Amino acid sequence: MAKSISLLLGVHAHQPVGNFTHVLDDAHARCYGPFLRVLHRYPAFKFAIHISGWLLDYMLENYPDDMKLLQEMVERKQAELVGAGYTEPVLAVIPEADRLGQLQRMSDRLEETLGQRPLGAWLTERVWEATVVPSLADTGIRYSTVDDYHFFCTGKNAGDLDGYYTTEENGRQLDLFPISEALRYRLPFSPAQEVVSYLESLAKEEGAPAAIYFDDIEKFGIWPETYNWVYERGWLTQFIEGVLASSIIKTERYCDYHARAKTRGVVYLPTTSYIEMNEWTLPVPAAHHYADLVQASKSAGQFEQNKSFLRGGIWKNFLMRYPESNWMHKRMLGLSRRLHALPKKKQTDEMLDALYEAQANDAYWHGLFGGLYLPHLRRAIYNAIVRLESLLDEIAPRQQKLVADIDLDGDDEVFLQNGVLQAVLRQDGSAAICEFDAYRLNHNFADTLSMPHEHYHRKVHAQPAAEHEGEGIANPHERVIHKHEITEDDMVIDPRQKLMFMDEWSGSVAATTPLYTPAKYAGMPLGAAYEAALDTGKVRKSIVLDEARLYVAYHFDGIGAGVFRVTVNIAMPSCDGPAGRFRVGDEIMGGFGQLLQLAAVQQIVLEDAVLGGKLKVSVNRAVALDSQPCFSVSQSEAGFEKIMQAVVMTFDCVLDAQDSTLEFCLEVA
Repeated sequence: MAKSISLLLGVHAHQPVGNFTHVLDDAHARCYGPFLRVLHRYPAFKFAIHISGWLLDYMLENYPDDMKLLQEMVERKQAELVGAGYTEPVLAVIPEADRLGQLQRMSDRLEETLGQRPLGAWLTERVWEATVVPSLADTGIRYSTVDDYHFFCTGKNAGDLDGYYTTEENGRQLDLFPISEALRYRLPFSPAQEVVSYLESLAKEEGAPAAIYFDDIEKFGIWPETYNWVYERGWLTQFIEGVLASSIIKTERYCDYHARAKTRGVVYLPTTSYIEMNEWTLPVPAAHHYADLVQASKSAGQFEQNKSFLRGGIWKNFLMRYPESNWMHKRMLGLSRRLHALPKKKQTDEMLDALYEAQANDAYWHGLFGGLYLPHLRRAIYNAIVRLESLLDEIAPRQQKLVADIDLDGDDEVFLQNGVLQAVLRQDGSAAICEFDAYRLNHNFADTLSMPHEHYHRKVHAQPAAEHEGEGIANPHERVIHKHEITEDDMVIDPRQKLMFMDEWSGSVAATTPLYTPAKYAGMPLGAAYEAALDTGKVRKSIVLDEARLYVAYHFDGIGAGVFRVTVNIAMPSCDGPAGRFRVGDEIMGGFGQLLQLAAVQQIVLEDAVLGGKLKVSVNRAVALDSQPCFSVSQSEAGFEKIMQAVVMTFDCVLDAQDSTLEFCLEVA
């Protein structure tokens, strides 16, 4: 028999829920549209494509002509549609009922709009846990793709991974295709003919060998340098024509190969993701140690044989590393339980829409990719959370005051809500507010991100990587570039989480942070009170909701002279954009991204056209105000960049022995 190889080529198209429309339009102009139009010209070149549900709906509405081309390719059995969770959740971290619902909705949508019900599923970020098998199988999914790295971790070698294997969990069965890392790093970065030659080198005379590729379509036009390389310089056309001209390579859809080839046997994969993700999940210094081990193994020429044993962390580590991610996740889980506890007839599509949007993966993690550092993606999660909570409260009203430890950190939180606002108070000694929701605006004003220590900080001031040698273009995983100038001051680590109403006292002793203990006061159904020692006296802090106003009052008893400082970290959608500004009286004081210092102020308004509302901050006495933007240093495929996370408003109140009160009011309008 002559040697042959089947090329199973799949691409994954995704945009995060809440991403800017101009980003979606640019992605379509530089990638999605050109890719579909090129593939449409070659009916003999078969491929698979997954488009996440939110992006699919956008493309159907805004680019119907290109989607018609895809439908034609489906009808002529050139293209295979691949399913997943509708909003691209990490299936392993959402409840079983929601896995089933998300998968079912995606399959239904593909069948309704493009005429094919998927047999295969894309696994978000290739995060594998065996617990997802029953959900996939029970919704009609027969096979999925994970990395060859997952298989190496079981002891398999590269020569074993040119077909699919079968796994099972709780009596349900699923077939698994191992994606080739060698192909992931070659497509589309190496010259087309080199890739074709590499594919031909994988051919065998028997055994139905397959070259398995499934990766981000954004590599074909959106990643740095790729639009020019893939389309203007013709890489994609050259690759397709080179494959079709080969007498050795045969393109197939996954479904066709799956139907004709038999399984290579049983396999049980460990909990893992792709190898780069496993590094990103680790906290510093573990990430440093892991990276050093990897580099040492590479330098010794042993990495290929060792890498399956240098496994790094798991995706759920992100919930451990970032309290902001963990909080969103636990809020989502609580709302999922509330929704599913309702009688079926009271569960609405609007509720499910909001729940599924709150489960979109992007804002929960951070690495070279991932969107935790992007405020507009976290805002989309909270928009869905707050919207869903409001809908549930209409059907099954909650108590106005609830105490629980929802983030599993060992300290309770106090939830205060009146149907207009919600404030969540920390019982960890800070008496600070970790969530402040306005239901009319579907917005959490406390949605900020603290600056953590990141593994990539030590790369910021490293020497730029050497220019890519030879033909082709550089892979973003190998690039060290700077979108913004980064200084050491930009990478100062926050000693504690950024919250609202964080207090400090500078009096006759050194500056301290009051350690508040809950105080019991009767008659506060929509409030909570705390006490802390200050020098020879004490301060009582009370937090109360009243309609669209939040009151935070401090009552001082027996303290000496000093400065009481209150820091309020506020999330405004415009960040440092032009739509957000401060107003004092009739005077515009500047934008949120600018420094603002006022010697004496009693009222200031934060206006935000993106928010569709404003926040009025009032104080019962003149205080000094220092406001500045808070930036974090992020790494993305575009390079190192600074991203504004919060408006940090610091109020200094000079007190003497006769002063007794300091009162703040935050009014949402």
